[in-house]
Amino acid sequence: MLELATGTGLALSAGLNAWIPLIFLGVLSRFTDLVELPGTWAWLENPWVLVILTVLLVLEFVADKIPVLDSVNDVVQTVIRPTAGGIAFGAGSMSETTTVTDPSTFVQSGQWIPIVSGIVLALGTHAAKAGGRVVANTVSGGTAAPVVSVAEDVTSVGLGFLSVLAPLAIIPVMILFVIGVILLIRSLVKHRRARAAGHGGGEGDAYYV
Repeated sequence: MLELATGTGLALSAGLNAWIPLIFLGVLSRFTDLVELPGTWAWLENPWVLVILTVLLVLEFVADKIPVLDSVNDVVQTVIRPTAGGIAFGAGSMSETTTVTDPSTFVQSGQWIPIVSGIVLALGTHAAKAGGRVVANTVSGGTAAPVVSVAEDVTSVGLGFLSVLAPLAIIPVMILFVIGVILLIRSLVKHRRARAAGHGGGEGDAYYV
């Protein structure tokens, strides 16, 4: 159960920022006793891998805070974030943390399960993030992009810490995430209906987002 919570939190983190949870796992495994990566995922703590991941993190950090470029980045990340989520879930759920001493038996017997689970979770989080960014950019004229992006990065880091130090705290986070996705979908539907009504209102009608 705790291993699943750890993997879930890391996958959600990857859905917001692909590189943060991977760097998080690699650094903690290499320099602390909080995480001990299994042999399959030990490459994450390789110094060169950490350097490459850090460079990619900086590039995404910048791109995600520039209006228009952030939308392009989200399109590119549609493949990258779910992949990172699969890796993060697989590595996190099979690792030994400060609260877990025995990896879950079903993970040991079916190693593809956590990877696929991580891909699905990260893809869902990414979709919610991309959809929310469209609404925020439209309403604010793009000025909200840097603020929203920083909030997403902070949330990604926070999820990483919770996943390792307090895995059970991920459960209420999942509940809030589901509620947030439902509200976001309703907001997107309302936004599209409003735009459709505005475009159909005639040439003389003004429409403001």
